Amino acid sequence: MGIPQFTDIIPFSNTEISEAIIETENQLFNLRFKKATRQSFKSNEIKNAKRRLAQLKTLLSLRLKDLDQKEENDKLITN
Repeated sequence: MGIPQFTDIIPFSNTEISEAIIETENQLFNLRFKKATRQSFKSNEIKNAKRRLAQLKTLLSLRLKDLDQKEENDKLITN
């Protein structure tokens, strides 16, 4: 697995993004646990998991922000 790219997650639906966030958080927890117990792991996996988590959360927050703005615009138009 290479460095996660933002363009790879753009086509995900909101539910897929939420599931990926949970999965990535679990992966990050397991990597940190491996680090604490001195088990072997690739140190760059922690960086990649953090980056992917940030990308997923950013995309989800942007989409939710857009939804809120659309709802506000619809309310203004109907009133």
